[in-house]
Amino acid sequence: MKVKIKQVEGITFIGKADSNHWITIDGPKDFSGSEVATQPMELLLIPLGTCTASDVASILKKKCVDLDKFEMNVTAEKTEEHPKVFTKINIEYEFTGENLKNKDVERAIELSQNKYCSVSAMLSKNVDIKHTYKIKN
Repeated sequence: MKVKIKQVEGITFIGKADSNHWITIDGPKDFSGSEVATQPMELLLIPLGTCTASDVASILKKKCVDLDKFEMNVTAEKTEEHPKVFTKINIEYEFTGENLKNKDVERAIELSQNKYCSVSAMLSKNVDIKHTYKIKN
């Protein structure tokens, strides 16, 4: 896998990987950013969430579990000192649908967190990652 990064201005950058889709990354104005795009640490949480979300959705589909709606909230705490690394991450899964069973949801999350999600596997070596879920009918 390769990534290409180009400076736009200050600490505003664009980057693309092998999939050939450009994304913009920026920072706060007090660090020469323009505040026009997602910051790197924010961007790190999005792949974590979407990696596990993809797994969970796929697993539930294979189990013939119908979801009316599936959303997630990912929150993180980080150190006050540089480097300001994440110390805790909480992933909250929110499922809406009729006849959703706790055991199906729990198993899908467990498989994602412990077997399939490579982003979670990589981050969990250094960060305490917890997960919770809610089922709404």
